[in-house]
Amino acid sequence: MTEAAWERDGAAAGGALSGPASSGQRIGAPATGWRIADALLAVALLTGIIVGGNLDRMPRGLEGYLALRITLKNAVLLTGFGLAWPGVLSLCGLYSPARLRTGQGEWSRLLLASAIGCAVAMVFPLTSRSGYVRPLHAVLFAVAIVPAEAILRGAVRAAQRASRNARQRRAVIVVGSGPLAVRMCRELLSDPLRAEDIIGFVDSQPCHPVTETGLAHLGGVADLERILMRQVVDDVIICLPIRSHYEEIQQTLTACARVGVPAKYPADLFRSSLGVPMVNGEVATPILSLLVAPDDPRLIIKRGIDLLGATTLLALLSPLMLVVALAVKLTSRGPVFFAQERFGYMKRRFRMLKFRTMVVHAEQMQGALEIRNEAAGPVFKIRKDPRVTRIGQLLRRTSLDELPQLWHVLTGEMSLVGPRPLPVRDVSRFAEPWLMRRFSVRPGLTCLWQISGRSELGFDDWIALDLEYIAHWSLLLDLKILLRTIPAVFGGKGAN
Repeated sequence: MTEAAWERDGAAAGGALSGPASSGQRIGAPATGWRIADALLAVALLTGIIVGGNLDRMPRGLEGYLALRITLKNAVLLTGFGLAWPGVLSLCGLYSPARLRTGQGEWSRLLLASAIGCAVAMVFPLTSRSGYVRPLHAVLFAVAIVPAEAILRGAVRAAQRASRNARQRRAVIVVGSGPLAVRMCRELLSDPLRAEDIIGFVDSQPCHPVTETGLAHLGGVADLERILMRQVVDDVIICLPIRSHYEEIQQTLTACARVGVPAKYPADLFRSSLGVPMVNGEVATPILSLLVAPDDPRLIIKRGIDLLGATTLLALLSPLMLVVALAVKLTSRGPVFFAQERFGYMKRRFRMLKFRTMVVHAEQMQGALEIRNEAAGPVFKIRKDPRVTRIGQLLRRTSLDELPQLWHVLTGEMSLVGPRPLPVRDVSRFAEPWLMRRFSVRPGLTCLWQISGRSELGFDDWIALDLEYIAHWSLLLDLKILLRTIPAVFGGKGAN
């Protein structure tokens, strides 16, 4: 697969951005989750108040009451109310990124929103022919929604703070060294809740202000692509003046898109066919992110599926894993597990576990076998590898050797679905920067490559499938891959 072909695929999948109109689809997208939660909370609270206020009018119990009251009119009214409530909160400024993050000035605005919400909820008693819904219910909603919203928002912020404290710190490179770069660095470093480490700055003509901060000068803009290929970098923040450094900004965006590292910049839009701008309101200066991989609330659901799936599979498969461990130990000398350093998310290295399928010291023997490598490209594959044990052949054919990696899914180093983590030996031979884009998502147990023939595919086809997965990722695609993995494993096609 050529780089030009990959760029065409990326443009087709993500849609070319032609300026502010195109990017507007994602600006403010983080508030979408809040709006859904608020709508569900309002509908549940109002429904609970109405039902609770009519407990004395239920001779046939709750089920009989609901059977009479769930009509098309009431369903339409509740749906409309659920859609209207986030609009009321937005009107009151409660979806401001800074306010969502800090909660400052939230109570007074919630009181205003509750008064408006009470007026909107009056539509229910005004349209009620039976008298089961009374104006008192709308007033009770206004009273109860304020603490309910405050508790919801406080809980979410507490969870976000805990998540920030628990997750791995993000490595950041700043492009530029002038006043804007200095201001951005101070903002990033002044917030103790933020989990960023500025590893240095890149500028072809470094200015004095940033050099005084003690940050390392990593090189010029022309060196950025090389730096991103070989270092762990989560974000690149562009702090160059637009008019005087437009070409360098475009060069930076191109390098980030090719390697698969998100570029962030103050809220001026740039053309790109490989990313979608999204506002980040966690710092005082609004920042736009040029996304080159999925980064939205669906990833929270994906992580939840990973945790549930890995926990369930480990519990169900633990007897089988014990049998495999005994078989490995009894049929060959050496440890049960084989640990090898692999490249994971954003090129972070981790020790990946497998059941051992080769003889001891197999890695030391690889150098002598390089001449027999049957795979094109930087990867190493031999169809009849002399290092593989007899039990190892069975484990590889059935993919049972991969079961210990469920532990990495639990720890967050891997996902159930994602490009396979590659050995250091293979990645060190990557010569093209665009190949690094496969590390812009979390590696997985299975992906399109596993269900499309595995070792029967060449390196170019393998990478093409990984990039196709990144470009077209969705929860539905993950589900399809998981379902198709089961027959692929039992069929053993392409296993090596």
